[in-house]
Parts: sequence; C-alpha cells; structure tokens
Amino acid sequence: MSGSYDLIVIGGGTGGNGVARMAANAGWKVASIDCEPHGGTCALRGCDPKKMLIAVTEGVEWAANMKGKGLVAVTSVDWPGMMAFKRTFTDAMPPRIESGLEKAGVDVLHGEVRFTGTDSIDVNGETLRAKHFHIATGARPMTLDIPGEEHLTTSTEFLELPERPDRIAFVGGGFIAMEFAHVVKRAGASEVTVLEMMDRPLGPFDPDLVAMLVRATEDLGVDLRTEAKVLSVDKRGGEFVVTVERPSGTETVTCDLVVHGTGRVPNIDGLNLEAVGVEYGQRGIKVTAAMRTTNPAIFAAGDCADSGLNLTPISALEGRVAGKNLLAGKDAREVNYPPIPSVVFTLPMVATVGLSEAAAREQGLKFDTHFDKTDDWYSSLRVGAKWTGFKVLVEHDSGKILGAHLIGPGAEEQINLFAMAMGSGQTANQIKAMIFAYPSYASDIGSMV
Repeated sequence: MSGSYDLIVIGGGTGGNGVARMAANAGWKVASIDCEPHGGTCALRGCDPKKMLIAVTEGVEWAANMKGKGLVAVTSVDWPGMMAFKRTFTDAMPPRIESGLEKAGVDVLHGEVRFTGTDSIDVNGETLRAKHFHIATGARPMTLDIPGEEHLTTSTEFLELPERPDRIAFVGGGFIAMEFAHVVKRAGASEVTVLEMMDRPLGPFDPDLVAMLVRATEDLGVDLRTEAKVLSVDKRGGEFVVTVERPSGTETVTCDLVVHGTGRVPNIDGLNLEAVGVEYGQRGIKVTAAMRTTNPAIFAAGDCADSGLNLTPISALEGRVAGKNLLAGKDAREVNYPPIPSVVFTLPMVATVGLSEAAAREQGLKFDTHFDKTDDWYSSLRVGAKWTGFKVLVEHDSGKILGAHLIGPGAEEQINLFAMAMGSGQTANQIKAMIFAYPSYASDIGSMV
C-alpha cells in the first residue's frame, strides 16, 4: 500500500471500476478497494452467474414445451455440473478485472474500509489518505429481525451450493426468490415454496402479467404463498421449520434450506460516513444529479446511492457521470436517466419499461391500454409457450409509448426495443411502420401498439 492518493474508490464492482480507470488514465494516483475479489455483485454473485444457471434450465423448459411436437428428449439437471459451468465465468472475472485495473495503474487492494477523518480511511489497520473518494459498495441482503435469521442462506451462498436441496423455501417474492425458485424446481427439487408478505409477488411489475406468471409458477409446481409473513426460522436436526402468519392463521413449512429473498439494502453500515459529513438514509447515500455527496470531495454511485433503480446499467451510467465530474473538478455532467428496462428472468420472463397503468393515471395522463394474451400467436405456438402476453400504454394525441409490459419468450429483448423507441420519442404509428425480420420476436412489436 502507498499511503496517499488522488482518488480512492471503495467498491470493486460496476459503479466503481470505471471511475478508477478513468482517473488512472488521466494520470491520477488511484487505489481501488473491495473486501471481496473485484467484480461486484453482478459479475460474481448476481445477474451474470444467475443467468448461466437459467441457461441450463432453459433446456429443461424447452424440452417440456416441445414434448409431443416431434422432439424426443429426456432432460435433467446435473447440479454440480451446472455450478461448474457457472464457475467457468465467475472464477475468471476477478483476476481479469484486477489485472485490467493494475495495467491502468490502479493499486488494487482488499479489506474492510472505514472513514477515520475528512481525508483518511482505515484498511486492515492501516491508514490511507486521498484528496477524493468514490463510494460504490453496492447492496447487501436486508436485515429481517426475526428469530432464527442466522439460519437463512443468502443469494450469494445459493449460487455456490455444491448440491441441490430437495426441499427449499424462499423468504420473499421479489426478483431473487422468483428466479431461484424457477431454477431449483426445474433442477429437480421436490418441494419449492415462495413466501411473499404482500398480496402478490414482484410488486413493481404489472399486476395482470404477474398474475400470469403466478399461474405459470404454480403450473411448474412451486408452492407460492402470498400474504405470508415469516415469523421465525427454527433449525431442528438436519432440517428447518419456517413459521408463517397468514390471514387464515399460522402455518409452518419444513425444508432443507431457507433462502433470503426479501430484497437488498445499501451496503454502507460499516463505512462511518458520519466522520466525513456524508448524509444517508434507508435508501442509501444522498447524492445530487452529479453523483456528488454532501461532502464535496466524495462521490457515490450504484446500489449504495439514493439515486435511480438498483440495476447494473444504472450503476455504470452513474459511475461515468461521477468520474467525469471528478476529473473536471466541477459538476460538469448530470445523470439523465433514459427509459430503463427491467426483466425478471423466470421462465416465462417478465419485462417492463416506463410507466405502469397506475402511475400513468396518477400523473393525469390520457392513454389507451393495449392488453392481450398471446399464447395463440405464432411466436408462442412455435415454441410451445403457454403464458405469454403484453400490455402497452399509448398516449392520446401524441401516440407515444408511456409504458410497455411483457411476458413470454423474447420479452428480455423486445423490452429493449421498446426502451429505444421510448427514448427516441417514436410513436405507435412509427413503430407499426417499421419492417422487422420475420418471423422473429421483434416482429410482434408492431401488433402490440
């Protein structure tokens, strides 16, 4: 370690690595510190490894949908083999990322960081100083404050399971729980239970499409219980008993593994932000549109900041703005969020961009709702997809797309096209006039608006 820097970046993920490289390329003396190997949640413990598991289970889904349609196949998941496949990506990322930073001239360090003064931090008992800091520490599983919480397995630990549990319960019904429930059920688990405290899972997504996903999830064999508040988790021998309160009374779920899937919160607890005058709340570090904190020498971006949605591309965007402002020595740039698509990678996938019906009404907007199930469309029939549909909001007079909500195969790419159309201000009529390659999932978009 060298004791003094122009910039210290705290966090080695998407929201921090770009900033470190930008500053180093500009000739600044830079250190990047993470308590884990560099790569961040997305590359090592989140979206990328998760999607590799989903890729394997897509084979199971494909075979099931094509059964009786000419495909003769018996498929099953080899859990250790699937995990080994995932590691072909995740094992390679930290050395690749860290060596890239080092080649750019960044000092790559590891340890827990705590601010000790206006220009100083403690790392593993050693003091480092810097003129500027950038915080990109991401998020962690939220604390539930229930008896037996120590028995919960985190999403990080789930992605490292050497063997598949046969009976598994997920606390929460958000992205993590729903995606992992689909993975483990298609991988052969006999009992998979999702316990959601609200009246439906995936609250931010369109309720009509979520209802379709709920039916698909139940068809898969997942026991999805809503209005289910987890009261406690007890370990009894080699199994766990989850006690749940529901409107009909108290219930229990007995399983081999209980996974924390209730969401994540900013990972800032140990930073001692008070020592440097950085204000924060439950949603994270308070930042301006320039990604500057209440301490002018400190910036923050990504899931640890109270800014945009907690998505990897948002972290990258915020990091770029923070980096440019650091180098400029002033707030030369501000974050301008474009339409932001989001996808739940269950099978079927659910995707969204823009406003929901409720949000559009709250804003007093006038619009038409185009809503239909598409299981009888060619693109669904071709792949044997049962639960498919869309909901698109088209504004009166302007004809612009206010929001798009999709479920089914191809949704994760269709939603990007909707985001592009919304970002460029295209109207429904302009989209209808476009010529897409046919047959393709994209070619369905003209019929949705």
